[in-house]
Amino acid sequence: MRGPTKAFLSLILAFTGFYGCSKGGGETPLAITHVGLIDATGQPTQADMTVLVANHVIVAIGPSQSTPVPAGAQIFDARDKFLIPGLADMHVHLTGSGEPAGSREFMIPLLLANGITTVRDMGGYLESLAPLRRDIQEGKRLGPQIFFAGPFLDGSPPSFEPSLVVNNEVEAADDVHRLVAGGVDFIKVQSILSRDAYFAIAQAARREQISFVGHVPDRLTALEASNAGQKSIEHLTGVLRACSSDEPGLMREQFFAGPNDATAESSHAREVQWETKLLQTYSEKQAKELLAQFVHNETWQTPTLILLRNDAYPAEEASSPIEPTLRFVPRKIAEKWRQVRITQDKLVRPAEFALREKLMAQSMHVVAQMQTAGVHILAGTDSAAPYVIPGFSLHQELRLIVQAGLSPMEALQAATKNPAEFLGKSKTQGTIEAGKTADLLLLDGDPLVDIHNTQKIRALVLRGQLLDRAALDRLLSAVETFAGNQ
Repeated sequence: MRGPTKAFLSLILAFTGFYGCSKGGGETPLAITHVGLIDATGQPTQADMTVLVANHVIVAIGPSQSTPVPAGAQIFDARDKFLIPGLADMHVHLTGSGEPAGSREFMIPLLLANGITTVRDMGGYLESLAPLRRDIQEGKRLGPQIFFAGPFLDGSPPSFEPSLVVNNEVEAADDVHRLVAGGVDFIKVQSILSRDAYFAIAQAARREQISFVGHVPDRLTALEASNAGQKSIEHLTGVLRACSSDEPGLMREQFFAGPNDATAESSHAREVQWETKLLQTYSEKQAKELLAQFVHNETWQTPTLILLRNDAYPAEEASSPIEPTLRFVPRKIAEKWRQVRITQDKLVRPAEFALREKLMAQSMHVVAQMQTAGVHILAGTDSAAPYVIPGFSLHQELRLIVQAGLSPMEALQAATKNPAEFLGKSKTQGTIEAGKTADLLLLDGDPLVDIHNTQKIRALVLRGQLLDRAALDRLLSAVETFAGNQ
């Protein structure tokens, strides 16, 4: 084995130098020793490694037999364990569960307990998100790094709240400018926007030099959204339709309201017919051409397959793996979820679940095609949508991504390396490399052998602070108590 490189030796000196300066007070350096290192760069697991952390940063990485650990450092012996970067959930709604307690007492602790150190909030109340992020940044509260959009931009009536209704170019310019001034990281577009309003938002975002992401509005094609510069498409909205050999016909039928559509039952029946045609007209040629444009335009995708899974297999909501985690959901929220499911299921005949399963299977097929074609994929969940339980759902999403056909490494990168690249943070996070922020997740099993092992969490390192299994269990216990009192 070759000796330490000059760069490696300099890192060791930097580590020991920091320790010498901080010994009288301040953060104690951390050494994770004898660990199987999965750095998420795409390289295979490196056995018996030591990772040194000081001042919130990874300062050195090397073989345990040749990497000195300074006296006085906190040592975590991680034999037979595996270290990966902290995870990112790239589609959450932190303020969607009642404020101020919903984000602070329910969602944030569950995210941390599940190893999530970064989130992209895809629509919420700025007056709650801004102080929450500030409290975390200032060290007043433990929590993941938060990137947020603030309220949705949508048509009238908007699909969800909070929303800003955009009807024209003036409103688009005003709303985008106001959100940028409010400190948002990106703009989120929704499904009801008109074509004119959507393109006006795209123009305003370019003028303000901020990216825009979200749904493909119903009256646009996925290709049009990609060509307009939309940086990410959520939930595969518009994607299957864009893979049809008759997308124009599907769009016409989608907005046709016939005389027999007066009741929910008749409208639902027409939706079933439309979805059947969507599957029947799927074209591999159309899909290939669409994905090539996504690659050319650098249009990212956040599939949120867990939402499709919940629609296709609702019985799983009352069984493993969801049922055991329902105890962490505030009772009022769990009851709302139950009522939503009851209302939906009244319209669905048992035979229609077979159609939903086919839609999910086709969507998973497209995700696999995206990975092969070079489309960038992000792991996200839409927490806390009904039965999408914060934190736990990201591990379910990773399993679904692997089930779709991606390798465990590719799935892991969808929650680590890819989000960092998307957010423009590759220099500081996303992989385990010297100089990057020490957001790390220690596992009892190898996720590259079985992606289920991402849930076998032994400890979390959050910006250099070690949260062992006991600390994570205390977070879960506090959430369970909170949920039971709501």
